[in-house]
Amino acid sequence: MQDPDQIASISDPGEIGRSDQNAGDRVIVTISNFLAWLFPILMLVIVVQVLLRNFGRIDIGPGNQAWMDDLQWWLYGIACLMGVGYAVTTNSHVRVDIFYDNYAPSKQRRIDMFALGWLFLPFTMLSWDVTFQYAYASVLAGEGSDSPNGLHNLWTLKVLMNLCFILIGVAIVARLIRLLKLQGADTAWARFIWLAPSIAYGMNLALFYAMWWLTRVTNPDMNLRSLSRDGYLMAEIEYGPYETKLTVIVALVLTAALGGFLYMRERR
Repeated sequence: MQDPDQIASISDPGEIGRSDQNAGDRVIVTISNFLAWLFPILMLVIVVQVLLRNFGRIDIGPGNQAWMDDLQWWLYGIACLMGVGYAVTTNSHVRVDIFYDNYAPSKQRRIDMFALGWLFLPFTMLSWDVTFQYAYASVLAGEGSDSPNGLHNLWTLKVLMNLCFILIGVAIVARLIRLLKLQGADTAWARFIWLAPSIAYGMNLALFYAMWWLTRVTNPDMNLRSLSRDGYLMAEIEYGPYETKLTVIVALVLTAALGGFLYMRERR
């Protein structure tokens, strides 16, 4: 009888080890399976555009078909970004480590947890932070296509791109928790250890955006660029030739306090 996992690996890798998956894993798999239909639509759009070009009908209709160029970028961008979360959940991303396959499963899980919690999640949070400003400015400007016949409301794509990074973050955390359970070490303290840099960065972002919005509401005429430099907790503390944002210092103190609390609770 053929192994069910082998069948699933061909039809839907998201079904492999489903019994071990948590709610976060299933959310990512469900959304990814739905958005996977964007790829055949993308292929159809490309084929239609190629045929129109080859038959000299690219200018058919009231204008050129610039909207097809825009649609390709829209479909490709959203589908690929969501595919990152799916690859994390299913562990189907490409590896370049020649030693990993020869390690014991427990060591493989530790490597994965370090890569997810200490490297990938902070990078994803940074990407969300950058694209949030990108999307917010686009929404305020009501940004459209560069071409008169392109797809307008370009801000929609930028907002969706920002949301994709949130889903990637959900995929990372869900898989890390699943790996901790497989290791038999899924406690609040263990989660803190494997997510410590991400927790500190998350607290910094929370403080920054709380002050950002407070400044935005109390001083709506302030330029967006100035908002990132001014504000109550956006000041910098200088020590010698160095300087550090006050939000960073507060976030580190709060993270250390949280870690101390969880450690003491773990000891008890």
